[in-house]
Amino acid sequence: MTVKSTPLNAVNAHKQYSEMADTPNVQRTKVQSKQVQSEQVQDAYPSRLTNTPERTWLPRQDAVVKGRQLSGPLSQAQLDEFERKGFLFIPNLIEGAELDELRQEMTALMSNDEYRNKDFSVTEPESQEIRSLFAVHFLSERLGELASDERVAGAARQIIGDDPYVHQSRINYKPGFAGKGFNWHSDFETWHAEDGMPAMHAVSASLILTDNHEFNGPLMLIPGSHNKFVPCLGETPEDNHKSSLKAQEVGVPSPEALTELVAEHGIEAPKGKAGGLLLFDCNTLHASNANLSPDPRSNVFFVFNRRDNRCDAPYAAAKQRPDFLAHSLDQQAQQYR
Repeated sequence: MTVKSTPLNAVNAHKQYSEMADTPNVQRTKVQSKQVQSEQVQDAYPSRLTNTPERTWLPRQDAVVKGRQLSGPLSQAQLDEFERKGFLFIPNLIEGAELDELRQEMTALMSNDEYRNKDFSVTEPESQEIRSLFAVHFLSERLGELASDERVAGAARQIIGDDPYVHQSRINYKPGFAGKGFNWHSDFETWHAEDGMPAMHAVSASLILTDNHEFNGPLMLIPGSHNKFVPCLGETPEDNHKSSLKAQEVGVPSPEALTELVAEHGIEAPKGKAGGLLLFDCNTLHASNANLSPDPRSNVFFVFNRRDNRCDAPYAAAKQRPDFLAHSLDQQAQQYR
């Protein structure tokens, strides 16, 4: 079933959701050591480890779909598919003049020279062309409206079980012939380790603004991987985001773990015309190849988190990443305009 394109509607507050397996599952306790008093974290999802873990992956501790009883654009069949695979592709969500308007807005933002050297913009490793632009729901009034559109945020509400807030937003652009790929990773692993997101109560919504086909580096996902957390090796370097946003090397699953998961679940790459929406769980493993075609690939991307799952101290980093990568509940748009 395809969600029909409807006028923009802001999401209304909902506070009905199941308490079972829906609350952050991490406890932090103070302990006294011989040398210093430190905070020991009893972590359900440990990562950035020094030694190879005994197990390749750990079972997920949080429910996947938590708001089936809430109103929203997704059918029960669509929620079933999301729960089973860890993602859902909805073709042709936005079409016609509305899609043209969003593409024009993307072009205006990505070509704004004032953003090129800002912290919230990321350029291609070998050029000055903007690859990703963050905080776009603050930079653009139009994209701020899209972030609260019932077709997008309403779907997120049904999945995470409560009204969402935007943890992160960005435009991704992969130019023809020059757009680089990105290593396999779980977004939650990074958000947990470096931002302090306690539990798997977040979902990503990617609206594709150009046609996605097999040659222009579409997103690849491992269906079913959202139910298995893969601990990663390696300490988090200081200011890791400055390099990881261009080429991620820390927080990447081992080849052995990926081989095991792909052998069990396979790989899928949703493709389709511009205007489709891809929803995927925060823990679904995904990657993309380089764009070797002449056709660019771009999308506007929102991460929706639950309010009771807001970020605190990071679990495997010395400090949180900058706020353009992990927005707080009370952050204002003025600092980006």
